[in-house]
Amino acid sequence: MKTSSRSFISIRVLVAVLIWGGAISATLAHDPGLSTVTMQLRPGVIDVAVVLSLKDAAELAGSDVSHPPTSSALGVASRDALEVTADSMPARLEIAGCSFDGSSNATVHLRMKAATISTIELRSRCFALLPLGHRQFVTIQDYRGEVLAEKLLSAKANSFTLRMEGSNTASAPVVSRQIFIDFLLLGMKHILTGYDHLLFLFSLLLVTKKLAPTLKIITAFTVAHSITLALASLNVVRIPASIVEPIIAASIIYVGLENILRGEVPKGRVLLTFAFGLIHGLGFASALREAGLGANGSGILAPLVSFNLGVELGQMFVAAITLPLLWKLTSRPILARRWVPACSSLVVLAGGYWLVQRLWWP
Repeated sequence: MKTSSRSFISIRVLVAVLIWGGAISATLAHDPGLSTVTMQLRPGVIDVAVVLSLKDAAELAGSDVSHPPTSSALGVASRDALEVTADSMPARLEIAGCSFDGSSNATVHLRMKAATISTIELRSRCFALLPLGHRQFVTIQDYRGEVLAEKLLSAKANSFTLRMEGSNTASAPVVSRQIFIDFLLLGMKHILTGYDHLLFLFSLLLVTKKLAPTLKIITAFTVAHSITLALASLNVVRIPASIVEPIIAASIIYVGLENILRGEVPKGRVLLTFAFGLIHGLGFASALREAGLGANGSGILAPLVSFNLGVELGQMFVAAITLPLLWKLTSRPILARRWVPACSSLVVLAGGYWLVQRLWWP
């Protein structure tokens, strides 16, 4: 009995450390570090649009992350972070404008003169200035807006070369399986570092003891957040993160309290999961929408599908590891009576921490 008590105490301590460790890292939970660069080849000129989240824009421009940078500072920083070469000759980028929209985005418009070219190379130097793990999705289009090539750049692979054929046209559209894989991995990374989403899922599964209700809950959450992820990424639904993020925190508090007060699998848990899953999907979508993916004519379908699949795979991975442990612990009545209230209390505290942080210190 003493051994069981000691094990239980150790488990509670471990869970507390993990939850509060996640809470401390909460500001990174929704930011995979993604920006976009769209280059459009027009007769005699190349237009470049750089889209960043306001947080990344501030860091790139060297300003306070709590305030948007000035247009001039961001324009200069974005221009200096891109190195474009046309036929082995350095190209001069000119700042054509800078704007801020309602999706927490900053867009910098650059332009360069270019006659008929056979090879164009882009090298991004932003990775040294932005958080570790940042990715930049590059799309090159022809004058009609059709995609010629695209690639996801990183600190280890920060350049992209496109060889043309004829007058500023590529020999064939570049459709790479690597894009699918890159966004698949990005989706997995997003859910595995999305501590609030994982905590919400954990609190839902905490009181399940059978496979059937567990599958219903996971399916409801998956279907719901897939719907709003797609709608928000396609700009069909637009709700500011300042509203979505506090509601996500509140959903965690609600489920934790429900576990404490009602126990077992509360009636209506599947419908509740679906409703809150719709909100969590909007949080997932911020990873793509706030980076401007799909704007300026850049492709959205393949990244959206692969990103969502990555989220689902990451979620399944976590569930596969967590569920056997939960079921083993809750199979013992004594541990179950203490385990569920103790963990749910920590869930409520973590959710409360996020709620206060997102309402008063967004």
